[in-house]
Amino acid sequence: MNIQSIESLMAQVSELLMAPVILTIVALLIYAVYALGRFASQWIVRKKNAVSYVKQVKEQRGDWVAGYPIHNYFVRNPTASEDELEVVALKQLENLRIVTRISPMLGLIATMIPMGPALQALADGNIQGISENLIIAFAAVIWGLVIASLTFWPASVKKRWCANELINIRKIKGEG
Repeated sequence: MNIQSIESLMAQVSELLMAPVILTIVALLIYAVYALGRFASQWIVRKKNAVSYVKQVKEQRGDWVAGYPIHNYFVRNPTASEDELEVVALKQLENLRIVTRISPMLGLIATMIPMGPALQALADGNIQGISENLIIAFAAVIWGLVIASLTFWPASVKKRWCANELINIRKIKGEG
């Protein structure tokens, strides 16, 4: 097996990846919109219950409060270690962080796959083939970046929320 056959095999396999990558980008877009809606809902619930939550922290007591998942985990598991609470917080952020990081990568993959056929169309003098492949390439990277943008902001805000809840749990425990 020579290098040219390996290169040809790699090109064929990469073209086979295009459909799954595009479908994954579409699925991640749906998830990003869903996650943005969940984030907005949680923000509204937290805003509504903020006074009650702050009062509990000041009084060093822990009762269940809607919109505060780390706090509520602590209420259900008062002997939970700090490490366990941090794992719960990381779990809250995991999907958003993964989608924020993977979607631009998938957009780049979906950009690079049609570049081979576009360059081949250029070599053949096929302007139509170049434009069709470049449209796909640029649309894919744009959607990857849109998805990352939709999930980055909620992930950042939720990270702050989790950190604040962890700090407040220390106060409730009397450690902070």
